[in-house]
Amino acid sequence: QGQPVESGGGLVQPGGSLRLSCAASGSSFRFGVMAWYRQALGQQRELVAAITSGGTTNLADSAKGRFTISMDNAKNAAYLQMDSLKPEDTAVYYCAGTRRRFTSARVPYSAYDSWGQGTQGTVSS
Repeated sequence: QGQPVESGGGLVQPGGSLRLSCAASGSSFRFGVMAWYRQALGQQRELVAAITSGGTTNLADSAKGRFTISMDNAKNAAYLQMDSLKPEDTAVYYCAGTRRRFTSARVPYSAYDSWGQGTQGTVSS
């Protein structure tokens, strides 16, 4: 219970869109911050976007202008709308959450204590 579960990955052509969802159902707590990370083959895991329960966001430079993160506090869920996708966006996307409260969405990686199993997003023609 309380473990984030991702959905919404898949194969899309360059310029297309994907919407990722993450929900931690059955939890007795609410995340203070939720985030999306991604890891491409042979690369380190990197932050894509994070959001606090108050709505403050932090997006990686590569995501700005193309991706939007949102959070539904009541559902303990987070979403990542990805538009104008590029082949370099191909990766496994992981959802993460922390129960701790932060006023800023610039939360250190070590603060996240709940992780999903990941969902593959592939951008290819």
